[in-house]
Amino acid sequence: MKLIEIRLIQEPDKSFIVYHEKMPFSPWHFHPEYELVYIIKGQGKRMVGDHIDRFKENDLVLLGTYLPHEWLCDSNFYHENGEFKGEAIVVQFLHDFMGDRFIEAPENTELIKVLMHSSQGCKITGQTKRIVISYLDEILEADNSEKLYILFNIFNNLSKSKEYKLLSSPGFTETFKRNESAPLAKAWQYILENFQGDIKVNHLLDITCMSNTTFCLAFKKAYRMTFKEYLTNVRVGYACRLITENSSSIAEIAYESGFENISNFNRQFKKIKGFTPKEFRNKINQ
Repeated sequence: MKLIEIRLIQEPDKSFIVYHEKMPFSPWHFHPEYELVYIIKGQGKRMVGDHIDRFKENDLVLLGTYLPHEWLCDSNFYHENGEFKGEAIVVQFLHDFMGDRFIEAPENTELIKVLMHSSQGCKITGQTKRIVISYLDEILEADNSEKLYILFNIFNNLSKSKEYKLLSSPGFTETFKRNESAPLAKAWQYILENFQGDIKVNHLLDITCMSNTTFCLAFKKAYRMTFKEYLTNVRVGYACRLITENSSSIAEIAYESGFENISNFNRQFKKIKGFTPKEFRNKINQ
């Protein structure tokens, strides 16, 4: 499956992009902007990183920078003449769209966490979803200044919410920047650089200068899973990327991703993804 870079045109008098999508949704692609996608009309298959699922009307997802994605509508959303019946609103913004210091301001600590999680894709749910959609329903007709304030309202609601589900594995793609406390940032970097080998928690305790209890609690709070769970997710995510990008055997991919044997790889892959590596390859090829 070919991955391409697709960029929307940003008008020179605007600092971010608001786009009303009425053409067939873009194929498997990525871009440097964060992206908020609201499906007004449509139903089909959604791929975010190594996550494959169904989507329908009112689907709302926040995507991090350079995270591959695709919304593929079912055939009944095309007229016989090929005309597309789907519709979406897309909001895109760069990390520094308000200047270098805006996102990293101390007041934006909670927003930074959400943007960090968006590197895996965040499916927005619950009351947060309803509120954000109500803002997006207004944003197309708003003037330039109103669009900016609507985006700030969306930021405000996302920063206060935990009503979202992480989609892709952390190892499929890595966010270009992490704004966390230095010790955990060092641990995260070490994991990404060494996940193909044998990583023990003692390695991370030495790097972070934390006790075992402090590290485990801080790591789980930041990443929503234990260190061991995160390491397995990174390895599975990396394996998914290899399956997507090349034709190596499943056994070769397992060992290259840091698993010591194929049976454990198959077991952990199915536990996290819901299907075996072979089934995942078949889905990608479809």
